[in-house]
Amino acid sequence: MLQFLRRISLTQWILISMVLGTLIGYLFPEASQHLKPLSSIFLRMIKSLIAPLIFATLVVGIAGHGDDMKRVGRLALKSIIYFEIVTTLALVIGLLAVNLTKPGQGVNLQVSAAKGKEHAETASKRTIGETIEHIVPPSVFDAAAKNDVLQIVFWSILFGVALTQVRGRPREVMLEGLDSLAQVMFKFTGLVMKYAPVGIGAAIAVTVGHSGLEILKNLALLILTLYGALVVFMLVVLLPAAWLARVPLKKFARAIKEPALIAFSTTSSEAALPKAMIAMQSIGVPKRIVAFVMPTGYSFNLDGTTLYLAVASVFAAQAAGIELTLTQQVVMMLTLMLTSKGVAAVPRASLVI
Repeated sequence: MLQFLRRISLTQWILISMVLGTLIGYLFPEASQHLKPLSSIFLRMIKSLIAPLIFATLVVGIAGHGDDMKRVGRLALKSIIYFEIVTTLALVIGLLAVNLTKPGQGVNLQVSAAKGKEHAETASKRTIGETIEHIVPPSVFDAAAKNDVLQIVFWSILFGVALTQVRGRPREVMLEGLDSLAQVMFKFTGLVMKYAPVGIGAAIAVTVGHSGLEILKNLALLILTLYGALVVFMLVVLLPAAWLARVPLKKFARAIKEPALIAFSTTSSEAALPKAMIAMQSIGVPKRIVAFVMPTGYSFNLDGTTLYLAVASVFAAQAAGIELTLTQQVVMMLTLMLTSKGVAAVPRASLVI
């Protein structure tokens, strides 16, 4: 029996824990709420390694090339252009899907529109200038404490560029130290992942116990619209992009299955970042590419989040009986493109946006 249990992979343990968590939440809804600390511990451990991992890998990825900053610049330019194109396509697909299925029609909110208008007038609004200003952290320690990925990335890039201008032994010592830190953080991630089935199973149990398995018709249609739009996005945008880039799809799918399961079950893409970075390096993606593209993508390439924002925003308008014109939806799309940049990759952060 012990040998059989050892042969079960981490992915299989996660799937088993998700099934058990669902059963516990359904059969014992009240008792399942006491499992929340187990899931919170898992997310806390994951969050604790985000800042040092991004800092170490990104600086080494930039400064480890010697003085070839043109190479880093080309990588950054290609990445940002790709991020903006696919994010825009995600928003367009989301808007088309929600306007086609109209999941919000027929919802009775049973509240007055005056409260909504009052909330809109008092809600804090971030201007374009404030959004740009937010990229620069007042303190790197504050950014690390808040796990603000965009600010950590910005500071790490500047640190990496500064390190390329240092000569001799100080630079070698710093690079060697940060590379060692990155290796330790990858091992740290491996230890945390051993706890993943417990944390994920508890998270599923708490969610099912709190919300139940029954879903209202309109919310079910909203969820189906979202997942349908995500499938279309993967087939129409991501698959052709992978084909053009000659990505080995089978190898890639095997590499991302565990990070994808972690992100889905914990509703936190941040929880999957360390494992995803390790997985990409394991299939041969150069460390400098992984170190720059993945942390930056977590701030600039939130395709799922932006698609959800488009679907959920129009759903809310439909539920309130408000007809949005094409012009209003285009303006909303441009606003979402801006406000989704740098959104924290933690559960329900997109709800704030």
